[in-house]
Amino acid sequence: MTAAASSDADLIAAHAAGDPHAFSELVKRHRDRMWAVALRTLRDPEEAADALQEAFISAFRAAASFRAESQVTTWLHRIVVNACLDRMRRRQTRPTVPLPEAGPGEPVAPRDAMAERETRLVVQAALAELPEEQRAPIVLVDVEGYSVAETAQLLGIAEGTVKSRCARGRAKLAKVLGHLRNQSADANVPVTDVQVQQGRQLEER
Repeated sequence: MTAAASSDADLIAAHAAGDPHAFSELVKRHRDRMWAVALRTLRDPEEAADALQEAFISAFRAAASFRAESQVTTWLHRIVVNACLDRMRRRQTRPTVPLPEAGPGEPVAPRDAMAERETRLVVQAALAELPEEQRAPIVLVDVEGYSVAETAQLLGIAEGTVKSRCARGRAKLAKVLGHLRNQSADANVPVTDVQVQQGRQLEER
């Protein structure tokens, strides 16, 4: 069986057994998604790149202790999120760096695509304003699509804590993104009136 045809768990086992190519294949499979998570969480490309590198080094060293109690992707995701949170704690007073709206030589986007991009940037900027403890669960639940239970496992906190932090974060986002709610039924960050009210109640406690 070739590395490309092996399962993630097989690659972890092969790496632990001394295969020099297995971990590189695992990184190749999941690098893009892990990068997206790091970038959304940290909002700084350089910080995200450093966090991702630290996460993969940690995963490389810890692979031998992987016990298949969760999926490899969940295990990797947890390591990446933890690396991001560690960097966020270290840079609390540092300003965030906005993502460029367009890369070099990128063609002009049609009006609808431009509007979609502008919406994404507004949402990303709003996420960047959230406290780190609220941003991480919001990114995992509302952007990455993880369940509350999965998010709790990834962050190492209780499910109730995930729910309360999401409610608080959504309440804050609703104030900034309220003008987007009538533009699309598929808003990037779902915020209901009930969630807003829950967030306000939590904030008052």
